[in-house]
Amino acid sequence: MTQPTQSPIIAAGARRKRLIGWAAVFGSALCFYLATAVISWGQSHVAIDAATYTFARFVLGFLVVGAIMAVKGQRPRCTHPHYIIGRTVTNALAVLCFYKAVEVSTVASANILNMTYPLFVALFSWFLLRHQRDVVALAVVAFASLGIWMILSPGAGAAPWNSLWGLLSGLFAGFSIIYLNLSRHVHDSQTILFYMFGPGALLILPLLPDGLPLPGRMEALFLVACSAAGILGQYLLTYGFRYVTAVEGAVISSSRILMAALLGPLLVADPPLTATGWLGALILFAANILLAARKPANPAPQPN
Repeated sequence: MTQPTQSPIIAAGARRKRLIGWAAVFGSALCFYLATAVISWGQSHVAIDAATYTFARFVLGFLVVGAIMAVKGQRPRCTHPHYIIGRTVTNALAVLCFYKAVEVSTVASANILNMTYPLFVALFSWFLLRHQRDVVALAVVAFASLGIWMILSPGAGAAPWNSLWGLLSGLFAGFSIIYLNLSRHVHDSQTILFYMFGPGALLILPLLPDGLPLPGRMEALFLVACSAAGILGQYLLTYGFRYVTAVEGAVISSSRILMAALLGPLLVADPPLTATGWLGALILFAANILLAARKPANPAPQPN
């Protein structure tokens, strides 16, 4: 029996949605990078620390999500609070460490090391989710460790100890993704975002160095620009993953590694990566793609 052929109109619509998905995921990678670029640009104009940037992002995100839910007449429904709490805490730590990495190292190093989160997901899954154990994925993580060492090694970019903030952001983001995947089964996306942004802001509040002073015009400009870029990136990523496969999404999302390495010297005056740093970045890029290819049915959304 011959298989029915797909209508040209349906096929064209599917291709268009796929292209839109690609564009959205790439746009999310660009937005996440621009959020860190804004922090770098602001260092010569304003004195804003990583905790304040993180707090501003969560407050603005909470307002956006709250407004969307109000328009839709939707209420947050938390049925498994331990998943929500885990997601909220680990995501807050991931973003804080990510922005701290930009503050004390380079934009390129922070973004590249933040993109180690798929490696930590694979590593944590080996110990926490026995039914998902994958020997090949573990070998990929071991291979990627060489890339991490190359980026952290002296001469590969920023000072090694400062770059550890970026690695910590990847570690916490790995935990955050596991909690997100668990939470997705019992909560809708808006509920997850609602609790991620609201309680996340409260977690960061005690870390603000000067309490809650009113920012000046220049400070507000940088805070809003950084926060808006991060939130837009989150929504573009969520939208784009509806229309792309896990492997396609991983390739496009991981392009932030190459984007950071290429654009750093041009946009934020980062020192160019050394040959060792470039090799490490390429190893991490390849490792992320290999890990996505192991589980093509499960998209790996980015928590930042």
